[in-house]
Amino acid sequence: MGIFDFLRKSNPPAGGAPSDKKVAGPAKVVADKRAQTYDRLDAIQSLAAMKSADAAAALLRRFTFSIDPSITDQEEKDLAFRGIVDAGKDAVPAVVDFCIKAEALTWPLKILRALLDDTGYRTELVQLLDRFDTEYARNVEPKQQLIMALGDIKGDDVRVAVERFLDDVNETVRFHAVQTIFSQEDEASVPALVKMLAAEESVRVKNKVAEGLMTRGWTVPAELRSSASQALQDSNGFSVGSDGKLRKGAGYS
Repeated sequence: MGIFDFLRKSNPPAGGAPSDKKVAGPAKVVADKRAQTYDRLDAIQSLAAMKSADAAAALLRRFTFSIDPSITDQEEKDLAFRGIVDAGKDAVPAVVDFCIKAEALTWPLKILRALLDDTGYRTELVQLLDRFDTEYARNVEPKQQLIMALGDIKGDDVRVAVERFLDDVNETVRFHAVQTIFSQEDEASVPALVKMLAAEESVRVKNKVAEGLMTRGWTVPAELRSSASQALQDSNGFSVGSDGKLRKGAGYS
């Protein structure tokens, strides 16, 4: 019998706001990787039926671990996802708080996308990214996932928020920051990108910047052309012309 067959057989009533005790019991089971699947499913459904912020916060704990088989793991997380979304915007603070502490943001970002309009979603992601710095971190995945998610959104606040991660100590974070900045299609980022080129050690990142500048036809300001040309000496054949445009191949004037 599959998960959804089980749920059709067990339908706890939805209703008003549950008491703390009503949430606490199922919350403990939902967060227990070693619990029996039947018990965890019952707990997920019970919390989902409450449609409250407290229940949503408890359901978020299901995203802190994975189980085998993977199909069961996915189905449980899908159920928890729908339960949180059904709680509505009251669940947003709990989801944001979860993001601050989480090791990975795949599911909470998906939840925020479902709960918020474009402006609200962009605002929450920018505010979350602002909490991170550019120094060494044991786990860069949350920061990286936020930067990548912002690549699907346009806004001057996004460009400004992501530009500082061009100086991140992690090469992969810098690479994704470059991608997201170019997705904004705003030439105002050229000075920050050229400044990055001068200090960048990764040829992969340099080539990404050069390709983006060339493809978009953005102009390097006159005062930055010398440093850009020097920085591109070890790139994949890119050069800066006297007009400030980049091309790939032999130098030109």
